[in-house]
Amino acid sequence: EGHLSSQVHAAALNGGLYNRPFLESFEETPMLVAVLTYMGYGILTVFGYLRDFLRHWKIERCHIAREKEEQKDFVPLYQDFENFYTRNLYMRIRDNWNRPICSVPGAKVDVIERASSDYNWTFNYTGRVVQEVINLGSYNYLGFAENTGPCATSAAEVTAKYGVGVASTRQEIGNLDGHEEMEKLVAKFLGVESAMAFGMGFATNSMNIPALAGKGCLILSDELNHASLVLGVRLSGSTIRVFKHNNMQNLEKLLREAIVHGQPRTHRPWKKILIVVEGIYSMEGSVVRLPEVIALKKRYRAYLYLDEAHSIGALGPRGRGVIDYFGLDPCDVDVMMGTFTKSFGAAGGYIAGKRELIEYLRSHSHSAVYATSMSPPVVEQIITSMKCIMGEDGTTIGLKRVQQLAGNVVYFRKRLQEMGFIIYGNEDSPVVPMMLYMPAKIGAFGREMLKRNIGVVVVGFPATPIIESRARFCISAAHTRDVLDRSLHTNTRRQSCPDIS
Repeated sequence: EGHLSSQVHAAALNGGLYNRPFLESFEETPMLVAVLTYMGYGILTVFGYLRDFLRHWKIERCHIAREKEEQKDFVPLYQDFENFYTRNLYMRIRDNWNRPICSVPGAKVDVIERASSDYNWTFNYTGRVVQEVINLGSYNYLGFAENTGPCATSAAEVTAKYGVGVASTRQEIGNLDGHEEMEKLVAKFLGVESAMAFGMGFATNSMNIPALAGKGCLILSDELNHASLVLGVRLSGSTIRVFKHNNMQNLEKLLREAIVHGQPRTHRPWKKILIVVEGIYSMEGSVVRLPEVIALKKRYRAYLYLDEAHSIGALGPRGRGVIDYFGLDPCDVDVMMGTFTKSFGAAGGYIAGKRELIEYLRSHSHSAVYATSMSPPVVEQIITSMKCIMGEDGTTIGLKRVQQLAGNVVYFRKRLQEMGFIIYGNEDSPVVPMMLYMPAKIGAFGREMLKRNIGVVVVGFPATPIIESRARFCISAAHTRDVLDRSLHTNTRRQSCPDIS
């Protein structure tokens, strides 16, 4: 039903904008499940208040950070109600997060085993390692997070030549020949005039949006945009209006109102209108309706900021992201942003577009002026992996990985749906959210999967709506069909845990 409704919606609204079927499924939470989920949170809340009462009277030991008795009349450092969820709900299932690994985050990982004797307030290492855990949690879309092969070899050679740290900013004495080569390669890869790189993906958004928009500007932001985009938009000082996720009617309504009414009180025209969207939304697995966004942007003369953190390398026949996926012109996107942390197995991010844009950011972006330059081996990892995807290494390995990922995604999503699970997102998205709903299932699913040697990411409130808790699988080109089949069957036997020493 979800697929059918999405297909009809696309056919009715898109005209001739799409050159391929655009199929996404989002099933509404069943009423019974919603009621039971609210009941579950209600029961947990009641017991939380009971335990807080026992802690207050020192009947139960309290592990939380609290004010000293002699400071009780000071301005409080800790807001008790704000920490209620952390104390009484998150702590009960905290063992599902921050699990330490001791291997390359490839198709399989080695997880250091830990145990807690105080209900997850503290952890102790048992001295054992759970080996060969199938990794369905890392953003290793093209399998470049590896310690063997041409990328690792090149990075090791560059480390031997340049060292690891640069110890300066790009504007001072930290501009290496590798940085210049990488930025030219990124621009060529994306099909734009120029590009610049930053050492941190999060800061690429949060520190560059304030340089692009300010007071008197209007930013239209998708309601499911990443925290880095939200922070950047807020830091800019611009007026912010949020539109419903991937809802083009709502976006057009806001654009019309912005042009008709202008700025509040003065009704002057906005200095600029910036639409901010993502390529793939990392919690929903949905793909932006980019052809429609570009059509609206052109019609209303707005600017478009596209975050391709999860889509670059992972979408499109050539791995060039959501623009390649829809067969669009890169020049239609004013600001192209992406990260190297996922498909390229490295770190950092980039901004790409017209040469004037990049030259402006080089002198106005806090992230460019004040941040230390990207580490040389990381730069080399990006160059080598990107050349591999482009085929400039003289092989077809990169193209085969792009195709392997696309095949794995379609297969895994189809199998989960055949098994009766409720799956969110686009049929071509490597981010596969599987709905769990109830709070007790969040912890239980993560633990039971690890018992079966499968590492997954489970997500709940506040990262998702309270009744839409989920497990999120990230599919990789490094996954073989056998690995995916083992993950899909729950009868995988737990392997032995050898001694860490």
